[in-house]
Amino acid sequence: MNDERFQKAEFAAWVGIVGNAILALLKGVVGFTAQSKALLADSAHSASDVAGSFAVLIGLRAAKKPPDADHPYGHGKAESIASIVVSVLLLVVGVEIGISAVKSIWQGVEEAPRAYALIAIGISLIVKEAMFQYKYRLGKRLNSQALITNAWEHRSDVYSSIAALAGVFGAVLGHYFNVKMLYYLDPLAGLFVSLLVLKMGYSLVKESIHTTMDHVLHHEDAADLVSTVQTIKGVITVDDLRAREHGHYVIVDIKISVNPRISVLEGHDIARTVKQQLMKRFHHVSDVFVHVNPYDAGYPYKNNTDTELNDYPNIFH
Repeated sequence: MNDERFQKAEFAAWVGIVGNAILALLKGVVGFTAQSKALLADSAHSASDVAGSFAVLIGLRAAKKPPDADHPYGHGKAESIASIVVSVLLLVVGVEIGISAVKSIWQGVEEAPRAYALIAIGISLIVKEAMFQYKYRLGKRLNSQALITNAWEHRSDVYSSIAALAGVFGAVLGHYFNVKMLYYLDPLAGLFVSLLVLKMGYSLVKESIHTTMDHVLHHEDAADLVSTVQTIKGVITVDDLRAREHGHYVIVDIKISVNPRISVLEGHDIARTVKQQLMKRFHHVSDVFVHVNPYDAGYPYKNNTDTELNDYPNIFH
Protein backbone atom coordinates (compact mmCIF):
# COMPACT_ATOMS: atom_id res chain seq x y z
CA MET A 1 0.00 0.00 0.00
CA ASN A 2 1.52 3.31 -1.02
CA ASP A 3 1.70 6.22 1.42
CA GLU A 4 -1.05 8.28 -0.22
CA ARG A 5 -3.45 5.35 -0.26
CA PHE A 6 -2.69 4.54 3.36
CA GLN A 7 -3.14 8.14 4.53
CA LYS A 8 -6.56 8.42 2.88
CA ALA A 9 -7.70 5.06 4.21
CA GLU A 10 -6.39 5.82 7.70
CA PHE A 11 -8.17 9.18 7.76
CA ALA A 12 -11.42 7.46 6.75
CA ALA A 13 -10.97 4.91 9.55
CA TRP A 14 -10.50 7.72 12.09
CA VAL A 15 -13.60 9.48 10.76
CA GLY A 16 -15.53 6.28 11.45
CA ILE A 17 -14.07 5.89 14.94
CA VAL A 18 -14.81 9.47 16.05
CA GLY A 19 -18.21 9.67 14.35
CA ASN A 20 -19.44 6.34 15.69
CA ALA A 21 -18.18 7.08 19.21
CA ILE A 22 -20.12 10.36 19.30
CA LEU A 23 -23.26 8.73 17.90
CA ALA A 24 -23.05 5.76 20.26
CA LEU A 25 -22.73 8.11 23.25
CA LEU A 26 -25.56 10.36 22.04
CA LYS A 27 -27.98 7.51 21.32
CA GLY A 28 -26.99 5.65 24.48
CA VAL A 29 -27.63 8.62 26.78
CA VAL A 30 -30.84 9.64 25.02
CA GLY A 31 -32.04 6.03 24.77
CA PHE A 32 -31.50 5.50 28.50
CA THR A 33 -33.17 8.74 29.60
CA ALA A 34 -35.99 8.35 27.05
CA GLN A 35 -36.49 4.66 27.99
CA SER A 36 -36.26 3.51 24.35
CA LYS A 37 -35.20 -0.09 23.69
CA ALA A 38 -34.94 0.62 19.95
CA LEU A 39 -32.60 3.57 20.48
CA LEU A 40 -30.45 1.62 22.93
CA ALA A 41 -30.17 -1.17 20.36
CA ASP A 42 -29.20 1.39 17.73
CA SER A 43 -26.59 2.76 20.14
CA ALA A 44 -25.09 -0.71 20.58
CA HIS A 45 -24.89 -1.00 16.81
CA SER A 46 -22.92 2.24 16.59
CA ALA A 47 -20.65 1.08 19.41
CA SER A 48 -19.84 -2.05 17.40
CA ASP A 49 -18.94 0.22 14.50
CA VAL A 50 -16.30 1.87 16.69
CA ALA A 51 -14.65 -1.50 17.27
CA GLY A 52 -15.05 -2.27 13.59
CA SER A 53 -13.29 0.92 12.56
CA PHE A 54 -10.44 0.12 14.94
CA ALA A 55 -10.13 -3.32 13.32
CA VAL A 56 -10.00 -1.69 9.89
CA LEU A 57 -7.30 0.72 11.07
CA ILE A 58 -5.20 -2.15 12.42
CA GLY A 59 -5.64 -4.05 9.15
CA LEU A 60 -4.66 -1.04 7.06
CA ARG A 61 -1.49 -0.50 9.08
CA ALA A 62 -0.55 -4.16 8.77
CA ALA A 63 -1.19 -4.09 5.00
CA LYS A 64 1.19 -1.12 4.67
CA LYS A 65 4.15 -3.19 5.86
CA PRO A 66 6.59 -4.17 3.06
CA PRO A 67 7.17 -7.83 2.09
CA ASP A 68 9.49 -9.81 4.34
CA ALA A 69 10.89 -13.34 4.63
CA ASP A 70 7.70 -14.72 6.19
CA HIS A 71 5.37 -12.73 3.92
CA PRO A 72 7.07 -12.52 0.50
CA TYR A 73 3.85 -11.35 -1.16
CA GLY A 74 3.26 -8.55 1.33
CA HIS A 75 0.60 -8.10 4.00
CA GLY A 76 -2.35 -7.15 1.78
CA LYS A 77 -4.63 -9.84 3.22
CA ALA A 78 -4.55 -8.10 6.58
CA GLU A 79 -7.35 -5.87 5.26
CA SER A 80 -9.47 -8.93 4.49
CA ILE A 81 -8.81 -10.35 7.95
CA ALA A 82 -9.88 -7.03 9.45
CA SER A 83 -13.08 -7.29 7.40
CA ILE A 84 -13.79 -10.70 8.93
CA VAL A 85 -13.33 -9.27 12.44
CA VAL A 86 -15.78 -6.47 11.64
CA SER A 87 -18.31 -8.95 10.27
CA VAL A 88 -18.10 -11.21 13.33
CA LEU A 89 -18.62 -8.18 15.58
CA LEU A 90 -21.81 -7.41 13.67
CA LEU A 91 -23.09 -10.94 14.26
CA VAL A 92 -22.35 -10.82 17.99
CA VAL A 93 -24.04 -7.43 18.41
CA GLY A 94 -27.04 -8.59 16.38
CA VAL A 95 -27.58 -11.58 18.68
CA GLU A 96 -27.29 -9.44 21.82
CA ILE A 97 -29.74 -6.84 20.49
CA GLY A 98 -32.25 -9.56 19.60
CA ILE A 99 -32.08 -11.19 23.03
CA SER A 100 -32.60 -7.85 24.77
CA ALA A 101 -35.63 -7.01 22.60
CA VAL A 102 -37.25 -10.42 23.16
CA LYS A 103 -36.82 -10.12 26.93
CA SER A 104 -38.47 -6.68 26.87
CA ILE A 105 -41.46 -7.97 24.88
CA TRP A 106 -41.81 -11.02 27.12
CA GLN A 107 -41.76 -8.97 30.35
CA GLY A 108 -44.24 -6.41 28.98
CA VAL A 109 -43.96 -2.73 28.11
CA GLU A 110 -45.56 -0.32 30.55
CA GLU A 111 -44.69 3.04 29.01
CA ALA A 112 -43.67 4.65 25.72
CA PRO A 113 -40.27 6.26 25.14
CA ARG A 114 -39.94 10.04 25.34
CA ALA A 115 -40.54 11.97 22.13
CA TYR A 116 -37.10 13.62 22.12
CA ALA A 117 -35.61 10.22 21.22
CA LEU A 118 -36.76 10.98 17.66
CA ILE A 119 -34.30 13.89 17.45
CA ALA A 120 -31.33 11.66 18.25
CA ILE A 121 -32.45 9.13 15.64
CA GLY A 122 -32.78 11.84 12.99
CA ILE A 123 -29.23 13.07 13.68
CA SER A 124 -27.96 9.51 13.46
CA LEU A 125 -29.61 8.95 10.08
CA ILE A 126 -27.97 12.00 8.53
CA VAL A 127 -24.49 11.33 9.94
CA LYS A 128 -24.45 7.60 9.15
CA GLU A 129 -25.56 8.06 5.54
CA ALA A 130 -22.88 10.72 5.02
CA MET A 131 -20.25 8.37 6.47
CA PHE A 132 -21.43 5.53 4.23
CA GLN A 133 -21.18 7.59 1.05
CA TYR A 134 -17.73 8.87 1.99
CA LYS A 135 -16.19 5.51 2.94
CA TYR A 136 -17.83 3.48 0.14
CA ARG A 137 -16.64 5.80 -2.61
CA LEU A 138 -13.17 6.05 -1.09
CA GLY A 139 -12.99 2.25 -0.68
CA LYS A 140 -13.89 1.76 -4.35
CA ARG A 141 -11.33 4.34 -5.44
CA LEU A 142 -8.58 2.80 -3.29
CA ASN A 143 -9.70 -0.80 -3.96
CA SER A 144 -9.85 -1.45 -0.19
CA GLN A 145 -12.18 -4.29 0.84
CA ALA A 146 -11.83 -3.33 4.50
CA LEU A 147 -13.09 0.21 3.86
CA ILE A 148 -15.96 -1.04 1.70
CA THR A 149 -16.98 -3.52 4.40
CA ASN A 150 -16.82 -0.79 7.02
CA ALA A 151 -18.92 1.47 4.78
CA TRP A 152 -21.66 -1.18 4.58
CA GLU A 153 -21.63 -1.23 8.37
CA HIS A 154 -22.66 2.44 8.24
CA ARG A 155 -25.40 1.61 5.73
CA SER A 156 -26.71 -1.17 7.98
CA ASP A 157 -26.76 1.38 10.80
CA VAL A 158 -28.88 3.66 8.60
CA TYR A 159 -31.40 0.83 8.18
CA SER A 160 -31.39 0.15 11.90
CA SER A 161 -31.97 3.83 12.64
CA ILE A 162 -34.93 3.88 10.25
CA ALA A 163 -36.40 0.87 12.07
CA ALA A 164 -35.76 2.55 15.41
CA LEU A 165 -37.41 5.72 14.11
CA ALA A 166 -40.54 3.80 13.11
CA GLY A 167 -40.71 1.96 16.43
CA VAL A 168 -40.20 5.02 18.61
CA PHE A 169 -42.59 7.14 16.54
CA GLY A 170 -45.30 4.46 16.76
CA ALA A 171 -44.84 4.09 20.52
CA VAL A 172 -44.98 7.88 21.00
CA LEU A 173 -48.23 7.99 19.02
CA GLY A 174 -49.55 5.24 21.29
CA HIS A 175 -48.80 7.44 24.29
CA TYR A 176 -50.61 10.47 22.87
CA PHE A 177 -53.64 8.43 21.78
CA ASN A 178 -53.55 6.20 24.87
CA VAL A 179 -53.11 2.99 22.84
CA LYS A 180 -50.81 0.88 25.01
CA MET A 181 -50.43 -1.86 22.41
CA LEU A 182 -48.40 0.58 20.34
CA TYR A 183 -45.82 0.67 23.14
CA TYR A 184 -44.60 -2.69 21.89
CA LEU A 185 -43.48 -1.11 18.62
CA ASP A 186 -40.35 0.15 20.38
CA PRO A 187 -38.93 -3.28 21.43
CA LEU A 188 -40.22 -4.80 18.19
CA ALA A 189 -38.15 -2.24 16.31
CA GLY A 190 -35.17 -3.29 18.42
CA LEU A 191 -35.77 -6.91 17.40
CA PHE A 192 -36.02 -5.88 13.74
CA VAL A 193 -32.74 -4.00 14.10
CA SER A 194 -31.09 -7.19 15.37
CA LEU A 195 -32.31 -9.12 12.30
CA LEU A 196 -30.91 -6.44 9.99
CA VAL A 197 -27.58 -6.56 11.77
CA LEU A 198 -27.44 -10.36 11.59
CA LYS A 199 -28.28 -10.39 7.88
CA MET A 200 -25.64 -7.76 7.10
CA GLY A 201 -23.05 -9.52 9.25
CA TYR A 202 -23.68 -12.87 7.54
CA SER A 203 -23.33 -11.35 4.06
CA LEU A 204 -20.11 -9.57 4.98
CA VAL A 205 -18.59 -12.70 6.54
CA LYS A 206 -19.16 -14.60 3.29
CA GLU A 207 -17.65 -11.80 1.20
CA SER A 208 -14.66 -11.36 3.50
CA ILE A 209 -13.84 -15.08 3.52
CA HIS A 210 -14.07 -15.13 -0.27
CA THR A 211 -11.64 -12.22 -0.48
CA THR A 212 -9.21 -13.78 1.98
CA MET A 213 -8.90 -16.98 -0.05
CA ASP A 214 -6.73 -16.91 -3.16
CA HIS A 215 -8.73 -16.90 -6.38
CA VAL A 216 -7.96 -15.90 -9.94
CA LEU A 217 -9.57 -13.06 -11.84
CA HIS A 218 -12.23 -13.99 -14.34
CA HIS A 219 -11.31 -14.06 -18.02
CA GLU A 220 -12.98 -10.72 -18.76
CA ASP A 221 -11.17 -9.06 -15.84
CA ALA A 222 -7.77 -10.33 -17.04
CA ALA A 223 -8.36 -9.47 -20.71
CA ASP A 224 -6.69 -6.05 -20.42
CA LEU A 225 -3.59 -7.66 -18.92
CA VAL A 226 -3.33 -10.11 -21.81
CA SER A 227 -3.88 -7.38 -24.41
CA THR A 228 -1.08 -5.28 -22.91
CA VAL A 229 1.39 -8.16 -22.99
CA GLN A 230 0.49 -9.04 -26.58
CA THR A 231 1.59 -5.57 -27.73
CA ILE A 232 5.09 -5.89 -26.26
CA LYS A 233 7.81 -6.36 -28.85
CA GLY A 234 9.23 -9.87 -28.83
CA VAL A 235 6.15 -11.55 -27.33
CA ILE A 236 4.65 -13.89 -29.92
CA THR A 237 1.72 -15.06 -27.83
CA VAL A 238 0.48 -15.35 -24.27
CA ASP A 239 0.20 -19.04 -23.44
CA ASP A 240 -1.37 -18.60 -20.03
CA LEU A 241 -2.11 -15.80 -17.56
CA ARG A 242 -3.34 -16.19 -14.01
CA ALA A 243 -3.97 -13.10 -11.93
CA ARG A 244 -4.43 -13.93 -8.24
CA GLU A 245 -6.08 -11.43 -5.93
CA HIS A 246 -4.03 -10.95 -2.79
CA GLY A 247 -5.89 -8.54 -0.57
CA HIS A 248 -6.23 -5.19 -2.34
CA TYR A 249 -3.68 -6.00 -5.03
CA VAL A 250 -3.05 -8.62 -7.73
CA ILE A 251 -0.15 -10.99 -8.38
CA VAL A 252 0.22 -12.11 -12.01
CA ASP A 253 1.66 -15.44 -13.21
CA ILE A 254 2.14 -15.42 -16.98
CA LYS A 255 3.59 -17.73 -19.61
CA ILE A 256 4.71 -16.18 -22.89
CA SER A 257 6.16 -17.61 -26.09
CA VAL A 258 9.13 -15.99 -27.83
CA ASN A 259 11.35 -16.75 -30.80
CA PRO A 260 13.28 -19.93 -29.84
CA ARG A 261 16.40 -18.72 -31.67
CA ILE A 262 17.02 -15.59 -29.59
CA SER A 263 19.58 -15.59 -26.79
CA VAL A 264 18.83 -16.20 -23.14
CA LEU A 265 19.65 -12.56 -22.46
CA GLU A 266 17.10 -11.39 -25.03
CA GLY A 267 14.45 -13.68 -23.57
CA HIS A 268 15.21 -12.28 -20.12
CA ASP A 269 14.89 -8.71 -21.46
CA ILE A 270 11.47 -9.52 -22.93
CA ALA A 271 10.30 -11.02 -19.62
CA ARG A 272 11.55 -7.99 -17.71
CA THR A 273 9.71 -5.66 -20.09
CA VAL A 274 6.50 -7.65 -19.62
CA LYS A 275 6.77 -7.24 -15.85
CA GLN A 276 7.58 -3.54 -16.05
CA GLN A 277 4.74 -2.74 -18.44
CA LEU A 278 2.10 -4.60 -16.38
CA MET A 279 3.15 -2.98 -13.12
CA LYS A 280 3.36 0.45 -14.78
CA ARG A 281 -0.02 0.35 -16.51
CA PHE A 282 -2.00 -1.42 -13.78
CA HIS A 283 -1.42 0.07 -10.33
CA HIS A 284 -3.18 -2.81 -8.56
CA VAL A 285 -0.61 -5.28 -9.94
CA SER A 286 2.06 -5.64 -7.24
CA ASP A 287 4.22 -8.40 -8.74
CA VAL A 288 4.57 -10.39 -11.98
CA PHE A 289 6.18 -13.79 -12.52
CA VAL A 290 7.04 -14.45 -16.17
CA HIS A 291 7.82 -17.87 -17.64
CA VAL A 292 9.36 -17.76 -21.13
CA ASN A 293 8.60 -20.59 -23.58
CA PRO A 294 10.11 -21.20 -27.05
CA TYR A 295 7.50 -20.81 -29.74
CA ASP A 296 6.86 -23.38 -32.49
CA ALA A 297 9.59 -22.77 -35.09
CA GLY A 298 7.21 -23.36 -37.97
CA TYR A 299 5.02 -20.35 -37.12
CA PRO A 300 5.74 -16.95 -38.76
CA TYR A 301 7.08 -14.75 -35.99
CA LYS A 302 5.36 -11.58 -34.97
CA ASN A 303 7.09 -8.34 -35.83
CA ASN A 304 5.70 -5.54 -33.69
CA THR A 305 6.44 -2.02 -34.80
CA ASP A 306 5.53 -0.23 -31.55
CA THR A 307 9.00 0.95 -30.57
CA GLU A 308 7.74 3.30 -27.85
CA LEU A 309 6.86 0.40 -25.53
CA ASN A 310 10.24 -1.26 -25.69
CA ASP A 311 13.50 -1.19 -27.62
CA TYR A 312 16.07 -3.92 -27.20
CA PRO A 313 18.31 -5.97 -29.60
CA ASN A 314 16.77 -8.99 -31.26
CA ILE A 315 18.02 -11.05 -34.20
CA PHE A 316 14.58 -11.05 -35.82
CA HIS A 317 13.44 -7.48 -35.06
